[in-house]
Amino acid sequence: MESRQSDVERRLAGHAAERAEATERRQSLEFELQSLDRLEVIVRQAGDDVHLNQEALESTYREQLEASRAGAEQLEALRRERTVTEARLTELGDTGRKAEIEHAELAIKVATLHDSIRRDIEVEPEELGLVAAPELPEGVTLEHRLVELETRINALGPINPLALEELTALESRYQELDGQVADVRHARRELQEVVRALDEEIMTTFSSAMADVNEHFSSLIAMLFPGGQGRLMLTDAEDLLNTGVEIEVRPMGRNVRRVSLLSGGERSLAALAFLFAVFRSRPSPFYMMDEVEAALDDVNLQRFLSLVADFRDEAQLLMVTHQKRTMESADALYGVTMVPGASSKVVSQRVKRTKES
Repeated sequence: MESRQSDVERRLAGHAAERAEATERRQSLEFELQSLDRLEVIVRQAGDDVHLNQEALESTYREQLEASRAGAEQLEALRRERTVTEARLTELGDTGRKAEIEHAELAIKVATLHDSIRRDIEVEPEELGLVAAPELPEGVTLEHRLVELETRINALGPINPLALEELTALESRYQELDGQVADVRHARRELQEVVRALDEEIMTTFSSAMADVNEHFSSLIAMLFPGGQGRLMLTDAEDLLNTGVEIEVRPMGRNVRRVSLLSGGERSLAALAFLFAVFRSRPSPFYMMDEVEAALDDVNLQRFLSLVADFRDEAQLLMVTHQKRTMESADALYGVTMVPGASSKVVSQRVKRTKES
């Protein structure tokens, strides 16, 4: 009996020790649960603040993105600010997502600790009145974990109380610039319409003038090159705004079309034919020419003077010349001579009156 009694006493003593150890472990877990409860509240508040900041920034970004249609230099500053805002939003979004991941990990650890409490001390966590704490990595204390979380919260930065005012100012500035851009685009469309109308008028006028000049040029070539032919051709008839004009002249009995293959006098005569064709297409009260017949031989000079004679009834021609035959065909001559004293004197003479006298 004494042996059984001793055995029972030893078993009771063992149970008492186990009970004391379980009580001590329960107190330790309760303390950890209290600490983790405070820690979870801090984390939850930090997550809420991050979420609010994220929603505010996302709302600001969406409004700026929907409103941004600018295309001028003044909008470049807003684009840079938008880039900074997007970078900040991305940074806060990443921080918020990390906080959500940590929160999910804490929830998993809390559930694991609940199971441990039920298994080890056979008590429901709700009966303890505490929230289970997550398991910490080896060598990491609750104080270290708390400091780490506080550091992350501080890294999020303070809330900008002027964000709403800054957003209002940016929206006002954007609306002003957007209005300016709209005005510029409207003015641009109007200018494009004006340019289009001018292009059409230019093409119409050019086509009409080209037809008139070509007709007169052909008749003048026949006069200056007896038996010859000439015409004007467009280098690009499909693009009247950028086309060039080529002169084709073929004297009688010669298979030459390009002006560059003509003699110097013939090229001068062809150029004069083109010039006088323009004169006849768009008449003027008078014309002034400077030694245009200097390269002509006697035969071609006579043809040119015949052409000038045809223009006497249409307009007055003022010509600078050193050709005697040209002077003889004139109605009046004007010359400049040097007199003593190094001064110039203008001398005039009416040829017809001289001939009549």
